[in-house]
Amino acid sequence: MTAPIPSRPLRVMLVYGTRPEAIKLAPLVEAMRQDEGFTPIVVVTGQHREMLDQVHDFFGIAPDTDLDIHAPGQSLTQITTRCLQGVGAALEEHAPDAVVVQGDTTSAFAAALAAFYHGVPVLHVEAGLRTGDITSPFPEEANRRLVSQIAALHLCPTQTSRDNLLRESIEEARVVVTGNTVIDALLEAVRRQVPAPDEALAAALSDPHRRMVLVTAHRRESWGEPMRSIGRAVARLARAHPDVLFALPVHRNPRVRQDLLPQIEGIDNVVWTDPVEYGAFCALMNRASIVLTDSGGVQEEAPALSKPVLVMRDNTERPEAVDFGVAELVGPDEERIVERVSALLTDPAQYAAMAQAANPYGDGLACRRILAATAALFGRGEAMPAFSPLPHALKEAS
Repeated sequence: MTAPIPSRPLRVMLVYGTRPEAIKLAPLVEAMRQDEGFTPIVVVTGQHREMLDQVHDFFGIAPDTDLDIHAPGQSLTQITTRCLQGVGAALEEHAPDAVVVQGDTTSAFAAALAAFYHGVPVLHVEAGLRTGDITSPFPEEANRRLVSQIAALHLCPTQTSRDNLLRESIEEARVVVTGNTVIDALLEAVRRQVPAPDEALAAALSDPHRRMVLVTAHRRESWGEPMRSIGRAVARLARAHPDVLFALPVHRNPRVRQDLLPQIEGIDNVVWTDPVEYGAFCALMNRASIVLTDSGGVQEEAPALSKPVLVMRDNTERPEAVDFGVAELVGPDEERIVERVSALLTDPAQYAAMAQAANPYGDGLACRRILAATAALFGRGEAMPAFSPLPHALKEAS
């Protein structure tokens, strides 16, 4: 157990820099605000800039410190060193009792390392994800493994993640299964029913009966021919299914756009937009019939909304949805993407088999479990029972 803190609220510094981190930590910031046992201190690195600010606006978060490290074209080395220096200064300024990092970004790794250097316990939200290949996804797989060597408390989204850490000889007493905070955030966002901000997309969705396939693709390992293959697959699908809308919020990275957009231009039922704000994206996901993605977070969110997910990657650190039958790996393979999306669009039985209400990633109580586990780490109460989902079929039978 970490040494007890004097009788005052725990000062917890939450450090993040990207939109996915912000989404997953926003409900935790709010939970700490509402709990008299905690004082949250929000430090953002600014690894992503505009998209990060959008999430803050949606959830009403004003950072205590903004390191603003974003610079066009900066390398991973530059991101790491600037984060390390900036977070070190923030630690000296705020003197927190603990530091929270989320997931596997370069910001998370650098912040954890800075906290370790300052002797501050690290709490790792979404701990224990693994693909088994340190180069894929790059650099995320290495980042999360390195954070695991530093963390004092491992807050795992699933039992699978917990088992990964135990196999790596992480102390069992420091590993807690909480569910994923992304579900806490998602349920709130869907409740708000944010409309589509893009006029062309809103017009295309004006018919409530029109089916829509939501496509997101951005991963570094897909740049080049894999991204072009994804674009060609979407184009073929759109031409084969003219009654279906294909909606693509496209990442701003020039490498993504130069590979993807030429493949889909000029097709009437393909609508691409700039990245949409978080609330609007959740509404799009809720409206979609099928989700085609290479995103990690979307693999967690879509099953909670009963959407079949086809994952355009060769491996995943989130195997639970695949195990539950609500997601499938198709890789950035043009033929495989076309085959599986077409099957789901034309075969009601296959669609129904995947569109279950199975949610292996959370129940909306992850933040409560994290606060309880953190308090217990400092000798202030007991942890809650671990999150333990059941497949949809088992829920129906029980």
